[in-house]
Amino acid sequence: PTGGKAMPAEIQNFLVAVDGSESAGRALDVAAAMAKAAHGTLRILTVGESQTTLQQTDFTPAEGQKTDLTERLLQEAQQRAGWTGVKPVKTLQRWGDPTQAIIDTIMEEKVDAMVIGRRGRGRLSGLLLGSVSQKLIGIAPCPVIVVP
Repeated sequence: PTGGKAMPAEIQNFLVAVDGSESAGRALDVAAAMAKAAHGTLRILTVGESQTTLQQTDFTPAEGQKTDLTERLLQEAQQRAGWTGVKPVKTLQRWGDPTQAIIDTIMEEKVDAMVIGRRGRGRLSGLLLGSVSQKLIGIAPCPVIVVP
C-alpha cells in the first residue's frame, strides 16, 4: 500500500467517478448501494482534462466555481445516488489528468474504495477514458471496483 496505509477494517468511504456515460451511471448505482449498505459516505467526482477556450468563453466561471455543464452532471449524479437513500453524498470537481486527479482525491478524502465504470464517454470532452480504470487498478492506494 502507498505510504504504508493499512487497509481499513471496514470499507465505508466510497468514491465514484462520473462523466455522464452509461458505464459511469452504473458505477454510481453500485457505489451508492455499497455506501448505503456500509452505512458509509459517498463522494461523487468528475474530472475535466482541461478547460477549452470555448468552455472558458461560454462559461467564464469565477475562481473556484463549477461550469454549468459540470454542475448539472454532478447534480444529476447526486440526485441519482440519493434515490438509494445513501447519506451523506459529497460532490467534487477537478481539472487535469483524470488518473492523477482521482488518486489525489482518494488521498485527500481518505477514501476506502473507488468505484469506476469500465469505459467513459462523457458529455464533457475527455473526462474519463477506458485507460483510466486500467491505470487506477495498478496504482490506486485503495481497492478499485470496475463496473462494466
